[in-house]
Amino acid sequence: MPVNTNNLIMGPATLYIADFGTAEPADTAVNDTPAASAWTDLGGTQDGVKLTVDQTYSNLEVDQIVDVPGARLTSRMFTIETNLAEPTLANLKYLLNDGTSASGSGFDSFEPVYADSATQPTYRCILLDGWGENQMRRRIIIRKCLSNDKVESTYKKDSQTLYTVKWGGFYVAANIAPFKMINAKS
Repeated sequence: MPVNTNNLIMGPATLYIADFGTAEPADTAVNDTPAASAWTDLGGTQDGVKLTVDQTYSNLEVDQIVDVPGARLTSRMFTIETNLAEPTLANLKYLLNDGTSASGSGFDSFEPVYADSATQPTYRCILLDGWGENQMRRRIIIRKCLSNDKVESTYKKDSQTLYTVKWGGFYVAANIAPFKMINAKS
């Protein structure tokens, strides 16, 4: 099969976040910016945005043959990872899965959730707008996720301060896929 250079992809992506269950933009709106009233742009990123889908298949086995006759999907984990280049308090609230923000004359503040017992986390959805084949737009929607890895922020005199983040995706419902990819076409 010859190389089709139209299938080569390069370029940045823009990340948006919204509350779990927020209405998704229509597939036909793949080239449009999501509604700012529902979707918050997380700002600049550094070192790209990485989507990982980790699938585990368990082999089937029978006594009568030595070959593995097949396998079944037994686990799937999917994540979005990036470094947010805008380490704002608003972004920190998303990275820590909620908290309390306040502002007053001359200040803004943030405190993480600090309940003394296990609580239901605040799930979000992530929308990634990037590039797909044929130099057209590609949208990836992770429908239910949590920031579920360590969040780091380093202050150094010779490098930019970033927030590292990894969102893990979760099961939504029997009739709703956990994520969706939409490609624009001409």
